[in-house]
Amino acid sequence: MAKQAQSLIDRLDQKLFDAIYSRSLVYNSCWEDPALDRVALGLGPQDRMLVIASAGCNVLDYALVAPACIHAVDANPRQIALLELKLAGVRCLEFEDFFAVFGAGRHPRFETVYRGALRRHLSPFARDYWDRHGHWFCETDPADSFYYHGLSGLVARGFRAYLRLRPALRAAVDTLLEVRSLPEQRRVYERLVRPQLWRGAVNWALSRQLTMSMLGVPHPQTKEVQRQHEGGVAGFVRESVDYVLRELPLWTNYFWTLYLRGRYSADCCPEYLRPENFAALKGGLAERIALHTCTVTEFLHGTRERISRFVLLDHMDWMSSYYPDALVEEWEAICEHATPDARVIFRSARREPRYLDGLRLHDGRALRDLLRFHEGLSAALQPRDRVHTYAGFHIADVRA
Repeated sequence: MAKQAQSLIDRLDQKLFDAIYSRSLVYNSCWEDPALDRVALGLGPQDRMLVIASAGCNVLDYALVAPACIHAVDANPRQIALLELKLAGVRCLEFEDFFAVFGAGRHPRFETVYRGALRRHLSPFARDYWDRHGHWFCETDPADSFYYHGLSGLVARGFRAYLRLRPALRAAVDTLLEVRSLPEQRRVYERLVRPQLWRGAVNWALSRQLTMSMLGVPHPQTKEVQRQHEGGVAGFVRESVDYVLRELPLWTNYFWTLYLRGRYSADCCPEYLRPENFAALKGGLAERIALHTCTVTEFLHGTRERISRFVLLDHMDWMSSYYPDALVEEWEAICEHATPDARVIFRSARREPRYLDGLRLHDGRALRDLLRFHEGLSAALQPRDRVHTYAGFHIADVRA
């Protein structure tokens, strides 16, 4: 698969995304539903996993199933620094302090907790990063939190500021957050929220590549959405939000409510923030997580370990456009290190990504030829996706 010809705008967008990604914490929470991943992966005690870390929420979720080992890799050292901080918290803090930091996103004594308990367990890079950014957890404003920082958090902060300018919409959203039945939720959304939400300012912001880049969506993914949806990116997001708020209970959807509230609650949060699961992580499951600041390929080239489960998120969307040769190298490394029963899951902006047929290994096989897809399972899980911002959710066994 040859590298696609790029226009001047494409090249500028790539440079913008690379500049943002190389200098910033992009994700302060994971934006993939691990409840689906658990079913898709069929995790067992013998599994050795390779997971792109992102914000680390899902790495901690998978650890609760007690696989043999989870290798969390990320080329962005700030994402690994966040997972390091969470693991230090698991090891050193009591649940109440841990939930204040990562559930509420703010701790009234964070500086004391950080200096007294967490800092000495961090790598030099993570220590330096949180020395400079620990104030994100020290907010004095009860409405502020860590989850309004980092690039994705800044977008959420912008939407919160927009709601302050639209008090009627803010009141409608607050009503929506209090609902506890799906018919009532659908009614509130249809009658009170939707007519006010999808107006010019929101549509304009969602149509800007800068907004998408801050949410970790590079230009190639944006273009894929534009190709398959006549309403463009704004139309796709509107369709996703419509589905989530009409068909799935919001009061258990910690993905969307986090950015509306700026915090998790005790009954609407990732699994690692529940007391019994925190205790299980502290009791030893967290020790099964190994951190690696590198790419997938770099990790695989540096180990002889065989991997049975791969969680690749959506990174192939942009790698196939910008770095197809590197993606070929990655898949050859995956095949070399995959166990006979290895399974991979990945997401895409397209229901049927073009790179599955266009990308070819050095022996001439198309990427699709390396994989045996479980399309029925994907189709059954997709409607339950609480995030619902990916057109494609793919589950496949690797034909190593």
